[in-house]
Amino acid sequence: MADQTAPLRTTAEPAGGSTLAAGTKPDAAVVRDALGVGIAVGLSGFAFGVTSAGSGLSLLQTCALSLLVFTGASQFALVGALAAGGNPYTAAAGAFFLGVRNAFYGLRLSQLLALPRALRPLAAQWVIDETTAVTLPQPTRRAARIGFTVTGLTLYVLWNLTTLLGALGAEALGDTDAWGLDAASPAVFLALLAPMLKSTTERVTAGLAVLLALGLLPVLPAGVPVLLSALAAPAVLFLMGRAKGTGTAAGTAEAKDAGPARAEEER
Repeated sequence: MADQTAPLRTTAEPAGGSTLAAGTKPDAAVVRDALGVGIAVGLSGFAFGVTSAGSGLSLLQTCALSLLVFTGASQFALVGALAAGGNPYTAAAGAFFLGVRNAFYGLRLSQLLALPRALRPLAAQWVIDETTAVTLPQPTRRAARIGFTVTGLTLYVLWNLTTLLGALGAEALGDTDAWGLDAASPAVFLALLAPMLKSTTERVTAGLAVLLALGLLPVLPAGVPVLLSALAAPAVLFLMGRAKGTGTAAGTAEAKDAGPARAEEER
């Protein structure tokens, strides 16, 4: 078995020395970061409970979504589309495609965590934006496992508890639309996503996806704009490929034109 304290990446030792080996992180610091994310996001489950109940879902349906689906953006997308009168199949499809991103997170996290085979199906339920955001920056496998476990456990328990409280308290709040609570989870998701958009390609893709979703929202049924906004990724890749191909072709043509001139100079 691989050493869990071995660095996952090379880290330079800070100047002046340190009591920790290069590339390590105190367990307490990892737990603190994980609890911070888990508690902050977990409390927004209250907003989902209120929104879901206000959309017409029963208490059992609302709690089942949090227990079994457990990915906030997809849950809000589903109940939001249903509340807007969207087709249930379209709403479910939109929620599904939003949740597909977790499968790609899992590919990376499976390498970092290297969990025993028996635990992987259970851990898969906790592969979401927040656990990924906490786990990926960790310098060692031990730290990654602690971050993933503490974030996942804290968030799962709080999210489901506050979902229940939100659904039970929906009637007391009255008009749930007036509170704007349906924006809480998407806002948290965007706050976590924004720092990860480091390259120009990622920022352009995200911006185009937002424009597509907002532009199509008034003219298409609820749930469909979210599906079509995914077209931003292949569109940007296609345009970049064409631009790169054009640049390569121009460079090749320039090199060919410069060839005879160089030969003449050499003579």
